Amino acid sequence: MNRHMSLPRVRLELGKTLLAYLPAALLFPVVLAPPLNHDVAAILDFTQRWIGGEALYSRLLIPDPPLIFVLNLLPAYVGKHTGLDAILALQLCVLFYGAVVWWLTVRLRRHSEEGPIERNFLDVAPVLVLVGAGYDFGQREHLMVLGALPYLFLATRRAQGAQDSYRYVVAILAAVAFAIKPYFVGIPALVELYLLFTLGWRSYVRDPVPWTMVVVWTIYLASLPVFFPDYLDVMLPLIFNYYVGGSTVWQTILVPRMGIALALLVPLLWVGYRGNNVLVKILSLAAVGAAVSALVQRKGWSYHIVPIELFGGVLAGTIAAHWLDMHASNLRKHSPSIAFGLSMLFVLFVISSGEAPWRELGYEKEAHQQTELKALLIQSALDARVLALSSGIWPIYPALNYAHSHQTLRALNIWVLQGVYRECLPDGRVYRDIGEMGWAERALFETVAEDFAADPPKVVVIDRIPLGIPWCGRQFNILEYFKRHPLFANTWSRYEFFAASNGLDLYERVQGSPDITAR
Repeated sequence: MNRHMSLPRVRLELGKTLLAYLPAALLFPVVLAPPLNHDVAAILDFTQRWIGGEALYSRLLIPDPPLIFVLNLLPAYVGKHTGLDAILALQLCVLFYGAVVWWLTVRLRRHSEEGPIERNFLDVAPVLVLVGAGYDFGQREHLMVLGALPYLFLATRRAQGAQDSYRYVVAILAAVAFAIKPYFVGIPALVELYLLFTLGWRSYVRDPVPWTMVVVWTIYLASLPVFFPDYLDVMLPLIFNYYVGGSTVWQTILVPRMGIALALLVPLLWVGYRGNNVLVKILSLAAVGAAVSALVQRKGWSYHIVPIELFGGVLAGTIAAHWLDMHASNLRKHSPSIAFGLSMLFVLFVISSGEAPWRELGYEKEAHQQTELKALLIQSALDARVLALSSGIWPIYPALNYAHSHQTLRALNIWVLQGVYRECLPDGRVYRDIGEMGWAERALFETVAEDFAADPPKVVVIDRIPLGIPWCGRQFNILEYFKRHPLFANTWSRYEFFAASNGLDLYERVQGSPDITAR
């Protein structure tokens, strides 16, 4: 701004600049309001258990690669050693991460090559991505998209033969973000292939960015057998045998939210590749990589779809803004208002396709399943230990987090049983005999009973109808299954039923039993 402008004029210009941020500001209280995403809450809880002394992957059996737990160490330590709640600490960490991403994207762009409408929209685009995940705020896919944005803007400059002093910082940030899940690496692979063909191999090999990323990935992979050997020896066999899989690719495409995201993406890709805007081409490749990642996982879960929607939203806004700058020059003087309109369309799209703000607005209703469970845990197991035997993660998480209760089950849920009982037994039995169990089922069966007997938790939560296990003449009964173990059955005699909550039964250790507080 001109330093000789009058104060009212400065306020007017500042107001116009901030106008495009208003739609994003409307979502800020939504993404920070409860409930915390259940997967985010579970990962935070397992990180807290890790720093509390439970070894990751030898005792804590969770399919996610270790990087996401390393990233969660900061909010977990803050929650442990300060008066700040770990959930709030995590949310503040994500907000700070988003601020760094916004600052980097502003520094990396060549504003002189952007029209006023495009410039105003791209200024706010990282903030839209920060809040646009809605209920999936803080999910691994959300963190990846945020970390990818500076890399994509830097790739635009690299395609034009330019470099930037922040290239190493951006490359390291992107490498870490893409390493959170192996599925994400397809995005930089597509972008780097485009740059290779654009620049030619002689110029490309002199670029330090891809080699910096390769070094980060190599260090990470080399660290696994050193610091996390059980992930390779224990978890990967479990994942490949009992976790990987799900729907077919075609069934995943037919998930309504996935189908809509892909249907909207196709015309954007067609428009993007017809033009000469390098940023649009790079964003298109990122969206394609996100779509491939979601389809390869074959689940169709909401957070798998979020990167398609976020990259697609930024792509659509960039195409529209660039077109208006080129073909409707008379509208340039209204660029803040038009950027506001594009931002509002972005927000309306993520609201219509996602679960926010409806999940947050209805969270405190008494009939809400998760709120009811949270209240029961606060009443009966505040700051205490809980054994939750369920096929799902929600609503166990984040109800446990809000009650400051601590799960004692070594696995995230009973996903191993979902894997070994994905089909009915050929002889009509519901459960295998103990002697017939494979090593994974036998390990779960034994450790649940032994841990339960050695250190009985204050409350046990039992899922009455476990999803993912088919009806085989009758319903798979989790309690009946584990009571076949003498240690479990003997310890169970000290518990009595005290509440039910939407398919979950809660049992409390009877008075007179030794009181064992949270570790």
